Amino acid sequence: MTRTPRLTRRATLALGAAGTASLLMPQAAFAQIDRLAIHGPPAGPSITLAHAVATGQFAEIASEASFAAWRTPDELRAGLTSGDIRLSVVPVQAAANLYNRGFPIRLANVMTNGLLYIVAEDAGITEIDDLAGRHVAVPYRGDTPEIFFGQLLAHHGVGESDLQITYAASPTEAMQLMLAGRVDAALTTEPSTTAAVLRAKQVGRDIKRVISIQKAWGEMMGAAPVLPQAGLAVTQPFLDANADDLSALLGIVETATAAVLADPETAASNASGALGMPAPLLAASIPSSNLVAHRASEAREDIERMLTGMAGEDFARIGGALPDDAFYL
Repeated sequence: MTRTPRLTRRATLALGAAGTASLLMPQAAFAQIDRLAIHGPPAGPSITLAHAVATGQFAEIASEASFAAWRTPDELRAGLTSGDIRLSVVPVQAAANLYNRGFPIRLANVMTNGLLYIVAEDAGITEIDDLAGRHVAVPYRGDTPEIFFGQLLAHHGVGESDLQITYAASPTEAMQLMLAGRVDAALTTEPSTTAAVLRAKQVGRDIKRVISIQKAWGEMMGAAPVLPQAGLAVTQPFLDANADDLSALLGIVETATAAVLADPETAASNASGALGMPAPLLAASIPSSNLVAHRASEAREDIERMLTGMAGEDFARIGGALPDDAFYL
């Protein structure tokens, strides 16, 4: 007959200590997400996410976290539809369009209240009306920046024949056209806007942010200069697998946003490698990036105002209608 080993007092105490220690272990030991893969554009909100990844803030909910940048809206859409991207910063208009067309995507939060600017060297350009007769570089034809720009032009009575537009593949290309002197003005997003300003100074030129699209949009809509341009979106497969962790995830993003705003230099240093941009440039761009962390459901009024203005007379731009309740988390 096999005897059961006797549990000594010392062994009992050791087991008890181990059990107590397990209760005190970081929550990461019990993380429900094996690998949290986060994506975003090379822009302001991604500084927040890359900083959070670099400083281990997602360890509370994930055993491993990573950040990867997408470079164009087409790359984002391809990643979403293939399933390679399940959690990403997404332009709110693009997310609404996909949702209304039946794609399983939900908006979790808003991470910027707008980071679009017109830059120019000509001191005579201070308002949208002043762009008449000018040559302007505009990125991402058919996507969020160009829609904002087109609606503002229409509101100010500036027709397509009243100015010359060169469409650029990215905000960086629009900025480069401006620096090369090939256009009079450029529509850019942060941090490309800051890059244009800083690089111009290096060669003795005075390129400035002459028009804030946020301010111009607020004036057009009769509202505050708030443009909930982009936020963290999740696909349904991600939500199905990780719904219990979503609130904690958004709380981490909120904490990280506050840290970025409080110490831009450190955040930029942490995000530089992931975004492939110099830390000083990223740090200088943060004050103009209007970074926030608001739950989508709480920002719904601002989002719907923005989407209505973007749609104008063509609601196909946002997929046919304002998204219903289920879109907002």
